[in-house]
Amino acid sequence: MFYFDSTWLILIPGLIIAAIAQAKVSRAYRIYSGVPSQKGLSGADAARRLLDINGLNNVRIEGISGKLTDHYDPRGKVMRLSNGVGNARSIAAVGIAAHETGHAIQDAQGYFPLKFRNFIVPICNFTSNAAWPMFFIGLLLGGSRSDFGLILMDLGIIFFAVALVFYLVTLPVELNASHRAVAALVEYQLVAPGEERAVKKVLSAAAMTYVASTLMAFLNLFRMLAIRGRN
Repeated sequence: MFYFDSTWLILIPGLIIAAIAQAKVSRAYRIYSGVPSQKGLSGADAARRLLDINGLNNVRIEGISGKLTDHYDPRGKVMRLSNGVGNARSIAAVGIAAHETGHAIQDAQGYFPLKFRNFIVPICNFTSNAAWPMFFIGLLLGGSRSDFGLILMDLGIIFFAVALVFYLVTLPVELNASHRAVAALVEYQLVAPGEERAVKKVLSAAAMTYVASTLMAFLNLFRMLAIRGRN
């Protein structure tokens, strides 16, 4: 009956904030996807101009399926934009594309938090995938009735704590990319006066999802510690 124990209550604040964050980003995207860019730029146009201005002519822009699946791939030097961003001529599209351009500029300038995040991704993927199975196996082996079970539970907690580093590093990386995006759009006059505020609303809503993800990771770690404390 482990799945119904009281430690699930630890996750409630994170679930509430995650739901609010998702609602905010969906609402901001929906509203500002319907507001045309006064400069007439598509997301891909804005990204290409910002890349070229910063000497990143080698970075390709490609399309990708899905909604809000936009990302920059530092390994292939490729920016992938969804149809609703790359081909759309809206404030939301321009803001999101500029944000991904911010990542490309971080990469080109050797921004340390981004380099560190890229370095730990494979490590954190492994520890994140292994943490809960290891923890559960230790719990099923009997917890306090099995030294080996306790060791597995402790290793699961350590693995999850390592994975948590990814979330902690991601926050400054994403916030910095958004800051670069807004500053660049204004500096190079790719948004009209008054549109800056709308771009900030879109990117701020997106940033809240990263805050929610980090909080959920912390709460899951606390939950693991609470379960471990009973064994």
